[in-house]
Amino acid sequence: MANASVFTGADGALLLSAPQSAEGGKAQPIIDANQFSQVVGRLQNVKVEVVSDVKPFHEIGQRYATELRPGNINIRGSIGRAYINGALLSLLLGDAAAGKPAEIWMQPAFNITLMLKNPANPDVQNTVTLHDVKIDSWVYSIPEDDFVMESVGFKALYITVEDAG
Repeated sequence: MANASVFTGADGALLLSAPQSAEGGKAQPIIDANQFSQVVGRLQNVKVEVVSDVKPFHEIGQRYATELRPGNINIRGSIGRAYINGALLSLLLGDAAAGKPAEIWMQPAFNITLMLKNPANPDVQNTVTLHDVKIDSWVYSIPEDDFVMESVGFKALYITVEDAG
């Protein structure tokens, strides 16, 4: 049976994990130190976007496309967070977060798992996992009369989805 539950942001949780790779090894200490493998706290406006570069083929003399060909798939997104502690910036910069390193360094990679579960229907769960994620932008916002926020933009290598229930 397909998942037909309705969810809100209050039904969601976001977890981080490290893939089994050298880049994942750089992310694991940051994930452990900030307990991101349990729940990343104070999040809002989590956005995941999957874009397929579909290319239409137009024949000479035809106004409508004759065929649509699948192209490259890009996965990107953003996360807003109201808990500022340098962890997300460390996931972007890796060893460079502590200062300018003398040599080149490796950027950490990690997995993001987004889970949605309605407390009124606990047997139904939606899980989306973004694999080999790298942060490509970090923004620190200090407004005059609102909450201090950080936000990150990211890209993922691939995505998987699982519906249970």
